[in-house]
Amino acid sequence: MQAVRRTSVAGKWYPDNPTRLVSELDAYLARARVDEPPRPLRAIIAPHAGLMYSGPVAAYAYAAARRAHCRALVMVGPSHFVAFSGVSIWPGGSWDTPLGPVMVDTELAAAITAEWPHVVDLPVAHGREHSLEMQMPFVAHLLPGVPIVPLVMGQQTRETAFALGAAISRAVAAQAPDALLVASSDLSHYEDAATAISLDRVVIQHVESLDAEGLMDAIEEEPRHACGGGPMVSVIEAARKLGATEARLLQYADSGDVSGDKSSVVGYMAAAIW
Repeated sequence: MQAVRRTSVAGKWYPDNPTRLVSELDAYLARARVDEPPRPLRAIIAPHAGLMYSGPVAAYAYAAARRAHCRALVMVGPSHFVAFSGVSIWPGGSWDTPLGPVMVDTELAAAITAEWPHVVDLPVAHGREHSLEMQMPFVAHLLPGVPIVPLVMGQQTRETAFALGAAISRAVAAQAPDALLVASSDLSHYEDAATAISLDRVVIQHVESLDAEGLMDAIEEEPRHACGGGPMVSVIEAARKLGATEARLLQYADSGDVSGDKSSVVGYMAAAIW
């Protein structure tokens, strides 16, 4: 029997009632107006905090994604709870959501696993992890029937980030050239808003330049820049190897825009790469 990844934060970080969830998603999407990219979309970057905080920003990334006509999503997020080396893949079955199951693309998952031996099946890394789960409401709502390949990165080393990016690019080029890549990351954490934007601008500049090396350098020098810096590096690296040449910031905000407290915020970015 194929494994089902059960929800961990449904009913806590986002509504577990399908009607309420769709209503909230649609409200965010109605405000997320994005221009058509000049070329087919290759990747997006989206945040992963509680939906009321990050949803208004993530909606911009998924408003772009729903125009992409992709046949699979390769999703990379950080591990917040389990420390390990390499990357954990969910290789088959499905992910449960309040809007129904999202199936895993087993063939593409196997192809990525075959490209790098440090992509392993470690289910515990996915159990409590929210970085990919917070993408699932948008995926299930806007991209029904599109399968996923979920990847959670453990220690975000330079070797891991670039090796995973190379593995993804080779597997996607061979198996699913129209797959869309997704990096899940929040930006700076619990700084005042002025400090947060100063830190977050560095990440944004490297993303818009498709500068994976520069982003990795910045994260190594100052880890406060992002919790999912390694996943962003992997996705930028893979996108570039697959022919991407441009990136654009779609939206930026911080948690204080919702809570009203600008003394301690989390930064959120939505970006598109083509």
